[in-house]
Amino acid sequence: MIKINPLAEELNKILKDNNETIFNLLSDRGRAIYFPKNGILGQSAEAKGKKINATIGIALEDDGTPVCLKSISDLIHLDPKEIFPYAGSYGKPELRKKWQELIKLKNPSLTSEISLPVVTNALTNGLSASAFLFVNPGDKIILTDKFWGNYRLTFELDALGKIETFNTFKNGGFDIESFESKIKEPTVISSDKTNKKIIILNFPNNPAGYTPTVDEADKIINVIKKQAEAGDEIVVLLDDAYFGLVFEDGVIKESLFARLANIHTRVLAVKIDGVSKEEYAWGLRVGFLTFGIKGGNKEIYDALEAKTAGVVRGQISNVSLLSQSLIYAGINSPSYKIEKQKKFELLKSRYLAVKVALNNPKYSEVFSILPFNSGYFMCLQLVSGLDPEKIRKILLEKYDTGVIALSGGLLRLAFSSVSEKTIPKLVENVYLACIDFKKNNLSTL
Repeated sequence: MIKINPLAEELNKILKDNNETIFNLLSDRGRAIYFPKNGILGQSAEAKGKKINATIGIALEDDGTPVCLKSISDLIHLDPKEIFPYAGSYGKPELRKKWQELIKLKNPSLTSEISLPVVTNALTNGLSASAFLFVNPGDKIILTDKFWGNYRLTFELDALGKIETFNTFKNGGFDIESFESKIKEPTVISSDKTNKKIIILNFPNNPAGYTPTVDEADKIINVIKKQAEAGDEIVVLLDDAYFGLVFEDGVIKESLFARLANIHTRVLAVKIDGVSKEEYAWGLRVGFLTFGIKGGNKEIYDALEAKTAGVVRGQISNVSLLSQSLIYAGINSPSYKIEKQKKFELLKSRYLAVKVALNNPKYSEVFSILPFNSGYFMCLQLVSGLDPEKIRKILLEKYDTGVIALSGGLLRLAFSSVSEKTIPKLVENVYLACIDFKKNNLSTL
């Protein structure tokens, strides 16, 4: 049993008084976590601006500017105050407000109140923080059977949850029936609330590169709403790593967060996103975690933000101020929108090139194509008997080509990292490697 600090009790009471579902959804660790506002951080905050301040654990020059090495500071065209100090566990305040503005701008149907995003060390840390807050050992986590392998580390190995999947595709689209069937099953074995459900939705999907159509999105929302109306208490973790990269008409352009944030008082939506793919800044490691629930108010969101900041504080202390400052400067640049559109068009041209390259009847001899319409990736389903790992090795050794082999007979192709003119060769090389494998294994096929 985890001992509950009075600061955690204070946050828990706020959640219970405003919406008990949120408290019920929290894991044991989520109920115990708090932001240590009365400790060193709180005392330092109270001393901020004082003539003599001996609280903060950084070194300052006599004029109050951060101590830094010129050999480093000269490389970066930012004020040293935007580079070297600690950022704070909640994140850079201006960046948090700006990212919230961008969420609302990119999701015009989002009309309800949402929390201020808390800055995480990229999306992976946001997922980890979500697991900390909501997953108890043994809790079942519902997600598509096409999923990013890192979920195993985050939700099973670290949080000790149990991933349970539903079929991703049926008849060339999202398998609504499989999703509905899975969500109706009992999904929690360790919680004191047996109607608790934890769902992860990742669109555009990694690895399949699929985003639901508008009609499919409506059905997903309705399935979740029906379960909430039936009494389930649901937290939906929205992995929006590839948000915005949708290349076809008729596909939902907004995050499902926009609808789920105001769908029902028993559905807590958690948007987990970041700059890696959205802003093409993979190495800066800046992510965000944002909450939304019907009837959500400042008290609820302040409490959830404090708990999240407590997780960040405990895990990594805070996210790089330099990275946050660079992103903040970039998204406020006058050329930001134009630059983003150019990069979108670049990826879309590669996506279209893949579709053209795959349009060859001979390829059906060795693989079929999983539905894809967005993101960075697409997947090939090898015909029965073809070994994806062995074909991957043939591609490396004979065709100077790298792809990812996945379980279930899949090969994942990242068209995002291949020039448009090279894409036909990529696809053809996969075909040739499959033929090579078949020739060398005739007796077993």
